[in-house]
Amino acid sequence: MAYKHLKHFIDTLEKAGELIRIKTYVDPKLEIAEITDRVSKSPNGGKALLFENTGYDFPVLINSMGSYKRMCMALGVQELDDVANEIESLVKLLSKPKEGILDKLAMLPKLGQFASWMPKVVSGRGACQEVIMSEPDLSKIPVMTCWPKDGGPFITLPVIHTKDPNNGTRNVGMYRMQVFDKTMTGMHWHKHKVSAKHFMEYKKLKKRMPVAVILGGDPAYTYSATAPLPENVDEYMLAGFLRKQKVELVKCITQPEIEVPADADFVIEGYVDPEEDLIWEGPFGDHTGYYSLADWYPRFHVTAITHRKDAIYPSTIVGIPPQEDAWIGKATERVFLAPIKMTMVPEMIDMEMPVEGVFHNLVIAQIKKDYPGQAQKVMNAMWGAGQMMFNKILVVADEHTSIQNYKELAQYVFKHLNPATDIYLSQGPMDVLDHSCSKMGFGGKMCIDGTRKYDEEIESELISTNQIFNRDGVMKRFPEIKDINDSLLKEGIPCILISVEKARPLHIKELNEQLYNLPDLSNIKMVLFVEHTVDVQDLASALWRFCNNLDPRRDSFIVRPAVPGHPGKVGAGIGMDGTLKTRALDNFERDWPNIIVADDATIKAIDEKWSSLNLGPFIPSPSHKYKPQMYGEEAVVPQ
Repeated sequence: MAYKHLKHFIDTLEKAGELIRIKTYVDPKLEIAEITDRVSKSPNGGKALLFENTGYDFPVLINSMGSYKRMCMALGVQELDDVANEIESLVKLLSKPKEGILDKLAMLPKLGQFASWMPKVVSGRGACQEVIMSEPDLSKIPVMTCWPKDGGPFITLPVIHTKDPNNGTRNVGMYRMQVFDKTMTGMHWHKHKVSAKHFMEYKKLKKRMPVAVILGGDPAYTYSATAPLPENVDEYMLAGFLRKQKVELVKCITQPEIEVPADADFVIEGYVDPEEDLIWEGPFGDHTGYYSLADWYPRFHVTAITHRKDAIYPSTIVGIPPQEDAWIGKATERVFLAPIKMTMVPEMIDMEMPVEGVFHNLVIAQIKKDYPGQAQKVMNAMWGAGQMMFNKILVVADEHTSIQNYKELAQYVFKHLNPATDIYLSQGPMDVLDHSCSKMGFGGKMCIDGTRKYDEEIESELISTNQIFNRDGVMKRFPEIKDINDSLLKEGIPCILISVEKARPLHIKELNEQLYNLPDLSNIKMVLFVEHTVDVQDLASALWRFCNNLDPRRDSFIVRPAVPGHPGKVGAGIGMDGTLKTRALDNFERDWPNIIVADDATIKAIDEKWSSLNLGPFIPSPSHKYKPQMYGEEAVVPQ
């Protein structure tokens, strides 16, 4: 369905019991984020929050897409798979042979549907231009500071419009914007993004680059800006398809080369000058759960701010998962399953991106396997496609298991896994937010082939023994080991997690070899190492830390130990180092970021204010759980 404006979406959420209005004054600096962090980590994502008393003229909407139900409501569907099914049926209809005139005539209604989704520029001004600030001033908008070590306030849900100066092709993307003063922000364009390519073309031409940013409007605009579309597909065609109504665009007032949705809540117009010096932007508490550290980015100069008379400022926070962005990622997982199946990986049955993996860090692909080496074929296809090029760990399973039931999946994958032959290590482009890479934006990748194997794929059978893992004995033998989670062994999953206090170069590699030389590990296929501050008994948290801190190519150690009671036979195991990396112990030359937690003063302020917020029973700060895991107080870990 098409929402007329953001207020229409808010009204719909409220009628469905999915929104809470907060009338008590709450400061956009740190306090809104702390409340949202508590609510978004509640079961099923809590509720959407509308802060009506912010000290500004505009309310703040947050967590509006922070649950499965609200994400479906934002896209106007009952289930997220409905979108993928519709895409699949459309592509099949368009691609099937047309044998006669009747077949061709039957296509006309569908072609008419396509035309109805295409964006259209309309004349005059839109509701987004009802009010024009006499002097543009970002300080009049309730831009949030989310975390204590952020470089400043950040606009976190900007829908940013740019055009290729050579062919006029529009790109709509989402990149955070740090506010520096009334008329200037940073523009956080990563080098892999289309807007960054547009910027480089303007740089060649030595021309200013017009840019427009919208906030609000139909939530389909916000979602489409995050979608991993091919460069030649207009994001507003996707938005039109989702809302079943074309997006009407109007020309900007001071940057008329750019068109924006007429029903947006805010429009921030301006330019980026490629000839100008870059600005030091960040740090920023990011979706990885760590601060992304400061770096040099272009300056965006504001030339106009317009808004609706009843404008509402939409925002979000990102941090230690789960947060609202997990549900946006779930939508992408489901919506883009059909295009991946039909264009790159026809054997794909399903795909899953666990929250602990932080989007593309960990991806599980389920395929229908018909021949040897098919998992590797899928691996190469996925790593070569769009934003999947950023994937760090890819697990491939087949049709004989469920990938939504993680316990069943792990049992199946480990049953069919030989760590020495079924784990593939590579390297390539990585997300610049991945702090574990030795070089920014370039690092290791891993594919775990957990499919049933054909004879051609089996090098040697792994031998099982009757050896029982002795947790206490292992810990007594290695004092640097602070805790071991062996709970998965009881579930038939031969994997353990170890927290270790690393004290010397190559410590984890050598410890892994020593462990695998013990009879205790003869049946264990995988050991995951994290630092001693991590609670390995909290499996979800430990896996989140592990996935973030691992460069698979650099930090994986395959061993072939002798098998007790089987002379001449060797087993196979792999250890993976998910600890923090330092210059002293790991020759790691990049800065390492801290995890994100709220400060004590903000936690205390919200504790005292909670009873007046209309949010029900008290929810303690999630930051309490993670404070013992911090590396000091700053955004950058001391090296």
